[in-house]
Amino acid sequence: MSQNNANAAAQPADLALSYPSPLKEFWQGFSHNKGAVAGLIFVAFIVSCALLAPLIAPYSPIEQYRDHLLTPPAWAAGGSAQFLFGTDELGRDILSRLIHGARLSLFIGLMSVVMALIPGVILGLLAAFFPKALGASIMRLMDIMMALPSLLLAVAIMAILGPGLTNAMIAIATVSLPAYVRLTRASAMTELNRDYVVASRVAGAGLLRLMFVTVLPNCMAPLIVHATMSFSSAILEIAALGFLGLGVQPPTPEWGTMLASARDYIESAWWVVTLPGLTILLSVLAINLMGDGLRDALDPKLKRAA
Repeated sequence: MSQNNANAAAQPADLALSYPSPLKEFWQGFSHNKGAVAGLIFVAFIVSCALLAPLIAPYSPIEQYRDHLLTPPAWAAGGSAQFLFGTDELGRDILSRLIHGARLSLFIGLMSVVMALIPGVILGLLAAFFPKALGASIMRLMDIMMALPSLLLAVAIMAILGPGLTNAMIAIATVSLPAYVRLTRASAMTELNRDYVVASRVAGAGLLRLMFVTVLPNCMAPLIVHATMSFSSAILEIAALGFLGLGVQPPTPEWGTMLASARDYIESAWWVVTLPGLTILLSVLAINLMGDGLRDALDPKLKRAA
């Protein structure tokens, strides 16, 4: 009798050991991808620099040192230890501008994703729940938007609204909207045929509860992965708009604006162009690698056995 009780008491413990917590299971799937872990570390570094920019930046991003125009980086010939990454054509410290530019570039990317995600999810759910009344109209509008090149559409929106930080976020969010709508609709249409949704309908769940409590949580995995990928795309698009002079306006430090102001010095001062471009490249690559890890960890079909 005592042995049976001991076995019964041991069974819950064995079950707890055999079924890890969701957070632990997620980390096991994510950490299996070494590139995703490296991307996470780099993204965490960039975010930390952006948050602590006023504390860690050696100089003000708009302060000009007229005696040090186009000073090379400290490791190059003619460089100065005073300016680790050198200075630009106006004598501003490039390292300080990169650190402060990270704050603005990441903020624009994040806000653009949020501004596209929320209406995209709502429109996608409406298209899935009302395929005849609203679905056809919404999806045809999204098809028209996707038929236009994203950068061209963003430039057209900026030409109408005018250059500026807020308008740039609106333009990038508008360009990203169709992908969220299509992804939400496809995921929701799949979930609508599940037994738990039918059971919720029979139990008397209202429309809003079905949409946002029953169906939406089960559509979040692909949306999270896509939002991560679109975050890197938003950084590239704001850099492109800044390079064209339609994004953030000088002297505000932003990676694309730094490239635009330095394009006349590609041959004479390589560091003025290379360092902002390399920062954009590494940041986008790190976010994409992190997105691959999220896909591996959240998609049941791609989860690897621990």
